[in-house]
Amino acid sequence: MNYRGRFAPSPTGPLHFGSLVGALASWLDARAHDGVWLLRIEDIDGPRTVPGAAEDILTTLDRFGLHADEPPVWQSERTARYQQALDQLLAAGLVYPCGCTRKEISDSLLNVHARNTTLAYPGTCRNGLHGKPARAWRLRVPDGDGDGGSVAGMAVDDVSRDAKGSPTTDDARRSPTADAGKSIEATPAGDAADRNKRNAATIEFTDRWQGLQTQNLATEVGDFVLRRADDQWAYQLAVVMDDADAGITHIVRGADLLDSTARQIYLQRCLDIPTPAYLHVPVVTNSEGEKLSKQTGATALDTSRLLEALYAAAAHLELDMGNERHESLGAFYDAATTAWARRIESMGSRTR
Repeated sequence: MNYRGRFAPSPTGPLHFGSLVGALASWLDARAHDGVWLLRIEDIDGPRTVPGAAEDILTTLDRFGLHADEPPVWQSERTARYQQALDQLLAAGLVYPCGCTRKEISDSLLNVHARNTTLAYPGTCRNGLHGKPARAWRLRVPDGDGDGGSVAGMAVDDVSRDAKGSPTTDDARRSPTADAGKSIEATPAGDAADRNKRNAATIEFTDRWQGLQTQNLATEVGDFVLRRADDQWAYQLAVVMDDADAGITHIVRGADLLDSTARQIYLQRCLDIPTPAYLHVPVVTNSEGEKLSKQTGATALDTSRLLEALYAAAAHLELDMGNERHESLGAFYDAATTAWARRIESMGSRTR
């Protein structure tokens, strides 16, 4: 397999130390596998995108010598592809419109928790909108594992028009946007093993750093949003389609995204696209134990002290760089790539 990895920052501000750790880890993994390293600007969330931040990120990465092997991809230029994927899921009967507000979901969860369940979304709109206008579009997850946890015959097939004009089955199968094209053909069902995977609520995978991971989508997540009420595309759908279209084979990112991985694997199965290998590195935290981010006061990287920042990032990744202090970026990256390969091998990582 030809290795293809990526780094995908969001342009909500300048690159900070936590971002550098993610960028370095993904770059080193690609180089250790003699692979390709790509850049993607995740600017799909318009309200959070800061003008000029993407250009600043690209300039900073360039200063650190982290050069992509292909031109960067911008999510904001790929909205038609996300629409096509949503249409495919609609045609297959795998998504449904949701009219719930955040307050309604919060109120529902109070009752759900009282029944000792932990669904993030209680399935309020699974069987129709009950007179409410469609706000978001959700992917239904299986209710259980194996043949009994079917995602077929779901709410979108049972929707009927009520007195207040909720969508009919035909309405629900159309694109959620008025200017969208016709739904494309549903992806073939595949063999029995593939169907069983799509019918399983429990997703299990081995993370190359964190080890065996298991998440029950039905009890821990619930039906999740693919298109938000503000018409923004959800991260889960965008990242799955971006990685698939770029041919990404290995994803290296921060452990704060570990919880999203099971949803992405399930979505990959629904769309019949390959699942990459995953590796989630420990996140950088501030003095309060919070993830270092722009929201928690992370400062921009100082590009006048490149090697100092890189050695700090290597230390966070627990790389044994030896006693020699390299004085050039090239020498540092040569040593760090070797150290990364040793570190991953010592954890018994599995590559795919």
